[in-house]
Amino acid sequence: MRIYPIQAFDKDLEHIAADKSISHRFAIFSMLCEKESFAKNYLLAEDTLNTLQILRSLGATVSLEKSNVSIKPPSKIVSPNSILECGNSGTAMRLMMGFLSAVDGFFVLSGDKYLNNRPMKRISTPLCKIGAKIYGRDNANLAPICIEGNSKLEAFSYESEISSAQVKTALILAALKAKDKCFFSESKLSRNHSENMLKAMNAPITTSDNELSIEINPLQKPLKPLDISIANDPSSAFYFALAASICPNSKIVIKNVLLNKTRIQAYKVLEKMGAKISFKKTSSSYEDIGEIHVQSSTLQAVELSENISWLIDEAPALAVAFACAKGRSVLRNAKELRVKESDRIKAMVSNLRKCGIEAKELDDGFEIIGSEAKFSEVDSFGDHRIAMSMAILGLKSGMSITDCDCINTSFPNFKDILMSLGARVED
Repeated sequence: MRIYPIQAFDKDLEHIAADKSISHRFAIFSMLCEKESFAKNYLLAEDTLNTLQILRSLGATVSLEKSNVSIKPPSKIVSPNSILECGNSGTAMRLMMGFLSAVDGFFVLSGDKYLNNRPMKRISTPLCKIGAKIYGRDNANLAPICIEGNSKLEAFSYESEISSAQVKTALILAALKAKDKCFFSESKLSRNHSENMLKAMNAPITTSDNELSIEINPLQKPLKPLDISIANDPSSAFYFALAASICPNSKIVIKNVLLNKTRIQAYKVLEKMGAKISFKKTSSSYEDIGEIHVQSSTLQAVELSENISWLIDEAPALAVAFACAKGRSVLRNAKELRVKESDRIKAMVSNLRKCGIEAKELDDGFEIIGSEAKFSEVDSFGDHRIAMSMAILGLKSGMSITDCDCINTSFPNFKDILMSLGARVED
């Protein structure tokens, strides 16, 4: 993909990309119900479509018409005679590990070459301790992952060493089928979509201590089915908020976007850097939904080390904001970036250096000194967020990015939206 520098733009965006986290959870949580669940505006991207196919393989009846999805769970989950393909999605694989560990049967989860090199021991180790049997490369750390589920898992009290919504959700799904009451805690709050959605489904879970501790009781009956409209993904929308911030005399209004506090931290960082940003809540059901208004501004350097789990997906895009800001910016406590779809610390530092930006790798983040970026050919490293972040920088300097098919895993209309802003984009 080649992007050319853009002129000023003023745009309202309504049809972006449905929230990926909510789409995955809607699909998987529907399997805890007895009756049919419905969702409007389900994300039609490779990763989330793979999750629907997994449910079909487990015996569910899945109907998809445009972006409207209905899921009727089977009376009994079947052991499929094929591999359950997760594509590039760590969310799908990790959540399915938790769910399937509590189901009698044999299951194999696999993904693409990038996903199969991401760490899974953070899920497999606690699950094996309570009675699941999980096998895989590197002592059940790397996929393909084989699971011998157990519908009578032992109760547990687990304190997570990392702040991870994927770990949390996997353990909650297992706990709902355990023999007795379970407890989960984390030191810093990770994304809380799972708790919000499951509570709305009447799941027997309660939270305390600023949502850091969760008590999960075993399911006594099927959950209330979901009937929701999925809002736009704030992580996907952030690329265009960034574009409006760094392109002079530009403004954008992002509509129907999720405003969960654990999902808009990157916008708060942009605001701290001097961006003109405002939020307007327009509705609320299981989550707050609304508009985000952004205007161009001169960005100032910032140092970040708090609430990093709330902006881990946006960190590559924030690296672009750092590159366009005045001064030296630093991100720390983000070691998780090393084990995402790529090593995002190494990838962004390498790409920014190619563009003439002074950038330095830290063990747990990066240090970037803002200046004028230059046109360059850079690598996506097979990572959709690296590709999209560098594309946004290309709106200022021009950019050629290799291996951009990965964008389709989460945001298939990304290029179309770039072009709607007036950008010239070539394949």
